[in-house]
Amino acid sequence: MRTRDHGKPTRLLAAASVSLLAGICLCGAVQAQKSEANAGGIYTCTDARGRTLTADRPIADCSDREQRELSPSGLTRRKIEPTYSARELAEREDRAREAALQAAKATDERRRERALLVRYPSAASHERERNDALAQIDAVIVAAQKRIAELSEDRKKIDEEMEFYKSDKSKAPGAMRRKLEDNTQSLAVQNRFVAEQEEEKKRVNARFDEERGRLNALWSPKSGGNTR
Repeated sequence: MRTRDHGKPTRLLAAASVSLLAGICLCGAVQAQKSEANAGGIYTCTDARGRTLTADRPIADCSDREQRELSPSGLTRRKIEPTYSARELAEREDRAREAALQAAKATDERRRERALLVRYPSAASHERERNDALAQIDAVIVAAQKRIAELSEDRKKIDEEMEFYKSDKSKAPGAMRRKLEDNTQSLAVQNRFVAEQEEEKKRVNARFDEERGRLNALWSPKSGGNTR
């Protein structure tokens, strides 16, 4: 004897109803999204006087500043960049180039500072290199001064030989006159060389003084440096 399941049609009907309801809800949500996407946007911005403006199209009074396009629900769809004149674009490009240049200079300066700190980890190392550089110049000056002393001794001998012709040096033998001219030129060259080396010492000291001023900050305890 077979029994019928009278509850089965009821369950099938209930399941079908749920599926139909879910489909209707999903369709409604999709339609709502499409409607919002197709709806006109709302444009908003803050003008130069600080007023918040809204319109159904891009706002002319805010052409020089950023605007936002909102959906009907108030969400930001997109941001609209300012529109610039040719002069404004050129000025923006100039400012961007200047900012990039300053950033590059700052990067180079930090690189030089790091290199200085590696080369001179302490004040003692910096002063030691200054003294070494000056000592090398002094050695060159001493050699030049020695040559000047030799030329001066030669000059005394030449002057003694020229004593006979002091009233009219043009009557002196050609070889003697050339010796006098060579000695005079050599003395001038050596004296000029010594003067140049003295100027070089000033430049070296100025360079080390400038470096010392920068390094003092790098050696400071706040910078983690070492002043010993």
